Formats: sequence, structure tokens, C-alpha cells
Amino acid sequence: MKKTILAIIFFCLLSSGAYALSGAFKDSVYNAGEMKPVDSVLKVKAGDAVPDFALRSVSGKLIAVKDYFGEKNVVISFVPAAWTPVCSDQWPGYNIVQDIFDTNDAVLLGITVDNIPTLYAWTKEMGALWFEVLADFWPHGAVAEKFGVLRTDGMAERAIIIIDKKGIIRYIDVHNINQRPPLESIVRALEKLN
Repeated sequence: MKKTILAIIFFCLLSSGAYALSGAFKDSVYNAGEMKPVDSVLKVKAGDAVPDFALRSVSGKLIAVKDYFGEKNVVISFVPAAWTPVCSDQWPGYNIVQDIFDTNDAVLLGITVDNIPTLYAWTKEMGALWFEVLADFWPHGAVAEKFGVLRTDGMAERAIIIIDKKGIIRYIDVHNINQRPPLESIVRALEKLN
């Protein structure tokens, strides 16, 4: 528990951009400016069975959410777009706290509506990520649409969805697209599953 608390504090104290936004990478990141915080209507709620989906990952695997049922809790991190500031900060930050996911018997799946070549280049620039990064590119945003987190501009919301080992949604945070979701909320939700 003490290690978890220290990891959360470390994660929160790092300034925006501390993970990946340095040097040449920072110059490659597109800043769209302030956006409407939330621009979608959820189609799922806590207690619902997770919509079935399978997406291709940057590693080349076809990842199906049902493959984890009975074995792992699943944390889905939807982000709006590759090569944007908050997204480029959020995902590398999860590298620092991988042990929190491991301790809570959870796997993290990162999902964005970008295509595989774009995600490959972006994740390579961010550095090694321990979790699978999935492309919800074609049909465009179909998985984000199933959850109700596809924005009217074609990007996904910044959302965290936690699914238990039985395939039931236990936590949803459709977050202000301009801000990184708080890690403490994810940790608390995961700990409730144990």
C-alpha cells in the first residue's frame, strides 16, 4: 500500500509534459488548444456487460476484450488522438505505475481512433509502453461509438473504463478532454475489485 501511495504521489507531482514531451518529440506534438470538455453521450453504465470488441494492436496482435474474462481486470484508456499534448503525457505516465496494475491483477488497453502506422510512430517516440495500444481506426471509431465516447469531430473522448474479470463494467470516467484523469480514482476503483 505504501508503494502504491508513493507511486501515486510521484505520478501526480510530475508536471504536465514530464514523461514524453521533451526535445524533438515536443516539437512534433500538435496542440489543438482548449476543446469542449465532453462531447458525447455514454451508451454504457456501471453494471453493464462490456460491449464485445476486438482491435488490432501496434504489436500486430488482434486483442479481444473477452480474452481477459476470468483472468484479468481490464482498464481501457480511450484517448482522443496521437501526437497531442495530454495524450502524449498520459500514457507514458502509466509506465511509472505499472506495478499498481499488476498488484490489482489488471491489464491496461490503450485505445485511440488513429491508424496503426500513426500509432506505431507515436508510441515509438514516447518510448516503450508496457500495455497494448489498439487502433479503433476502421470502421472509424466503431468501438468508441459502442461505448458512447466518440466525439462529433471523430476523436474519442478521454475516458477510463474499468471492467472486472466477469466482463462487467465497474467504473467509468469520461474526463475533461483537456486534462489527464486522476490516477487515484483508477487505483480506488481497481482496489474495490479485489
